[in-house]
Amino acid sequence: MLYELRTYNAAPGKIDALNARFRDHTCDLFARHGIGVAGFWINRADPNQLIYICTFEDAAQMESAWAAFREDPEWQKARAESERNGSLVSSIESVVMDPTDYSTAT
Repeated sequence: MLYELRTYNAAPGKIDALNARFRDHTCDLFARHGIGVAGFWINRADPNQLIYICTFEDAAQMESAWAAFREDPEWQKARAESERNGSLVSSIESVVMDPTDYSTAT
């Protein structure tokens, strides 16, 4: 199992729109393309920061899932419509993680 920790810094005033896009579009598209999600969180110290963890079988599955997601016309439409008044995200950080041999994550 492979995990990806993703941190999105919302553009000023856009965290609600970013959450709506995930709630209304992105989560269903992730499932369609085999992108598992362990959970979503808002950083208490910075409420404009959305953090989530994706799960994948391995690196090859991660690469193919993200490629299929990015190419999905439904995602492209949802992204374009949600960003009519500007980008929802000012920056994204991605950290790919392998569990240790003593991790409780499987």
